[in-house]
Amino acid sequence: MNKYIQGKQEEFVKSIDFFKKEIAVLRTGRANPGMLDGILVEAYGAKTPLNGVASVSVSDARSMVVAPWDKSVLKDIEKAIVEADLGLGVVNDGDKIRLNIPAMTEENRKHLVKKLNEQMEEARIAIRKIREEVKQDIETAEDDKEISEDDKYRFVKELDEEVHKLNDEIKQVRDKKEEEIMTI
Repeated sequence: MNKYIQGKQEEFVKSIDFFKKEIAVLRTGRANPGMLDGILVEAYGAKTPLNGVASVSVSDARSMVVAPWDKSVLKDIEKAIVEADLGLGVVNDGDKIRLNIPAMTEENRKHLVKKLNEQMEEARIAIRKIREEVKQDIETAEDDKEISEDDKYRFVKELDEEVHKLNDEIKQVRDKKEEEIMTI
């Protein structure tokens, strides 16, 4: 791998990790604490991530329990979960919140797959933008006579191979998630 690709390798990895994190919150019909990532609770005068004010546990395939560490923020947690509009049944038990995950319909599954495809395309666009930056660096280096024309073509070919490999990885992650979503 050439120095131009290595210089942007961290950005490539961050793009794929961001994609994985983004799709982790998509419902799959099973209880998953990752579904609640990104929910901010108005507690103690500040917006705090849900996992910062409560523990989330999976009690079975269709339900989760959110247990606040401080009972005074229970109502705030309930409000934040309801406002997140995740399609979950929210039941306040007085000292904890029970979340019921309803069975997904075929229409819900298709909608989630559509959303998954949109997020995959965003990840591919991010990879493409980084590719363009690397390609520009390679062309600039050739213009400045730092590398030969042959090196430029070889580096661009290596770059295209790396981008192809990354796009394949994104597609594999997407296919696995689609399988989870479509499994009844």
